[in-house]
Amino acid sequence: MTKPLNKINVITLGCSKNIVDSEVLIKQLDAGNLIVEHNSETTDAQTVIINTCGFIQDAKEESIETILRYARAREKGEIQNLYVIGCLSERYKEELKNEIPEVDRYFGVNSLEQIVKSLGIEYRRELLGERNLVTPGHYAYLKIAEGCDRKCAFCSIPFIRGKHRSRTIESLLNEAVFLAEQGVKELILISQDLSYYGLDIYREQRLKDLIDQLSEVPGIEWIRLHYLFPANFPADILPVIQNKDNICNYLDIPFQHIADPVLKAMRRGISGKETYELINRIREEVPGITLRTTLLTGYPGESEKDFAELKEFISKVRFDRLGIFTYSHEEGTYSFKHLKDDIPKEIKMERAEEIMTIQESISNKLNMEKIGNEYKVIIDRQEGEYFVGRTEFDSPEVDQEVLIKPAKGLMTAEFCNVIITGYDNFDLYGRSC
Repeated sequence: MTKPLNKINVITLGCSKNIVDSEVLIKQLDAGNLIVEHNSETTDAQTVIINTCGFIQDAKEESIETILRYARAREKGEIQNLYVIGCLSERYKEELKNEIPEVDRYFGVNSLEQIVKSLGIEYRRELLGERNLVTPGHYAYLKIAEGCDRKCAFCSIPFIRGKHRSRTIESLLNEAVFLAEQGVKELILISQDLSYYGLDIYREQRLKDLIDQLSEVPGIEWIRLHYLFPANFPADILPVIQNKDNICNYLDIPFQHIADPVLKAMRRGISGKETYELINRIREEVPGITLRTTLLTGYPGESEKDFAELKEFISKVRFDRLGIFTYSHEEGTYSFKHLKDDIPKEIKMERAEEIMTIQESISNKLNMEKIGNEYKVIIDRQEGEYFVGRTEFDSPEVDQEVLIKPAKGLMTAEFCNVIITGYDNFDLYGRSC
């Protein structure tokens, strides 16, 4: 069977920011009367576009494996055209061209117009701010800025994505209205660093003003904040979160570490003492708030004492949600240039597993405390014998879910009230009220 020339399969790897980039691209392709699939494993598309991640080693390996798989498909004639875009392509374009020449074109992270035109369709500037969602239609990511101005020693994002570039409040409000009109009920604000929002275009932090105005958009019932840098944290958002019913009591703040020698080596711009003070302030001003964090272990020079301090930090603070990465020695970063990757991989993995064991115990205890409580839940999907949903304290893909036995009135993409009846390590069970 001849495959349709106008059918494209877009493959998205990496973070939620890449998802938004793919959604914007798909909107342009759709406007050009192309048929577009997303992350299809079985497709008759003749053209495949892979949106890659190049942040850490594991992500790079996944991206390269995916490119090689489709490069083999192209050699066999299973597909006709193969394009690679995104962070990995931005970072290693020339190396990839030499190593995987089967790819027709490589594009970086800011090449939307060139990608569209290379496919033989018109680039429509008037569609900026619109996109075809690949998430379930009731929630969407809202990328409020691009790039990063921070100087974290381990991070490659600034030289992949460039300097921080905030979008205007007006453009974000327009996009939020557009999304709400499409049926979106939950907005998840993302960027490399929400804390920095506004400094480049307004000469002051304006996240407070942004979320205050977004909370007035009709139809948006939940607004969730991801990736707030802890140094120079915009504390003026806390009263807004406390006073606005549709801003989730949820913050994602990647603290990375607590030991001062490691924080200093990482160039995080905050001390351990200041970290504790920030957490205490947040919890005082927004009682009951859920805190999610990301930590990094195995950083060059991280001593047993530093690691013990990190474990104590986790036990004291009792984060509601926690993710852990092991250090990856990334070319081009300050750490790569100036520090030796001196901790063996096995020790890095042991430390990460030890942290997750501590967090598993904390999560169990926190979930046990929820038994008998009633929560507002959004139903994401039906899976097997359960409807699967989330409370305002849980973000999609990365946090725990609530499993609910089918009952009258339950519908996907709708809110319902649920009483928690049970739990396991990282999920809750409930019944609808």
